[in-house]
Amino acid sequence: MRKRVGKIFYGILGSQLLVFGLSLVYYRELSLLNYINISFYIASILLFISLIVFTVNSGFFDAISYSFRNVFTSKDNEGKKESFDEMTPLSELVTINTQPLLAVGLLDFILMLAALYLYYL
Repeated sequence: MRKRVGKIFYGILGSQLLVFGLSLVYYRELSLLNYINISFYIASILLFISLIVFTVNSGFFDAISYSFRNVFTSKDNEGKKESFDEMTPLSELVTINTQPLLAVGLLDFILMLAALYLYYL
């Protein structure tokens, strides 16, 4: 539990430093609007990656990869077909824990929404 909180803390810290760094590089100033724009992109990328990895881990693409293995195995190579059947499914190959990445993305998105609220206040 403590290790997960540390990963989330360092992820938030790193993403916020990235937001401020990119704001200085691209806009050459720190402003609330620049923070909102860049943090939206970073939070969206983090959420998108975590949801893609979660979908792959759930086994959604296992049937598709199994079908491709059967289609592309030629009839001449019956011995190789057994080795294709014994291949590890895609969901077992990708073993990334998505919870810290999802938490960092959600917290970044919440911070972006709070900054957006302050901007229109």
